[in-house]
Amino acid sequence: MSNKTQPLVHASKPTIIALGAIYTIYVAVAFRTFARVEIRRELPVYLAVELVNAVLFTLVLWRPMHWRTGQHLYFIFQSLLVLALYLLFPKFDFILSLFNPLSFQVALVFPDRVRWLWAAVFALLTGLPLTLALGAFGLAVSLLPITLCFIFPAYVSVYQEIEAGLRTSQSLLEELQTANHQLTVYASEVEEISAIEERNRLARKLHDSVSQTIFSINLQSHAARLLLERDPEHLDSQLEQLQSLTQSCLEQMRDLIASLRPAINGSSERPRP
Repeated sequence: MSNKTQPLVHASKPTIIALGAIYTIYVAVAFRTFARVEIRRELPVYLAVELVNAVLFTLVLWRPMHWRTGQHLYFIFQSLLVLALYLLFPKFDFILSLFNPLSFQVALVFPDRVRWLWAAVFALLTGLPLTLALGAFGLAVSLLPITLCFIFPAYVSVYQEIEAGLRTSQSLLEELQTANHQLTVYASEVEEISAIEERNRLARKLHDSVSQTIFSINLQSHAARLLLERDPEHLDSQLEQLQSLTQSCLEQMRDLIASLRPAINGSSERPRP
């Protein structure tokens, strides 16, 4: 197996609100450190280490490592920095709040199982030192930062699921648009094929019926001309047949013309005689 991973694959860049909450923790820790008068001589060291912690957090946040082992080493180093600050002066219980930004960051870097393992480690490193030092009171004090160690990964997980859902919806929308375009093309092709078939049907009908009738009219006209010259008495019956054929041809032509007219209210109007 490869020991590389792609950080920030499971979530996009953190939102402004999330970053505001994270950096507020760093600012609060720095102000509380500056306000404690017990460590005036050690104050520069405390502030410098806290600054290093925040700078490393920011660098990894915006320029993530692609080496999985390096990612784990980074979080181990950050955890040791926080514990070192706390052990230098155990009364500074608020220093352990620096595990909260790290719990947010592991959710951005690691997949589900690993992120929750790291969140549990940060929760343990937050609660255990305070409980050992202050007993039940220390455990009570640590409950809020312990809770935040799980809230931040949960927030990232929910945000990732929302983003994944949006990407899926966008993908489905694009697929539907593509399918709709294809259906439109197919419908145009079907309509064109239907029009060609209808024209072929009318052409066959014209050939099979109307053209035959016109051919018969032509023969009857020729016969009427012969009767006019040789037997005028039988000319009337021949003219009646010729008129009947002409009327039949006219009716057939009307039917063809009616079939070519656009439908009105779902039906075709026959032309008036």
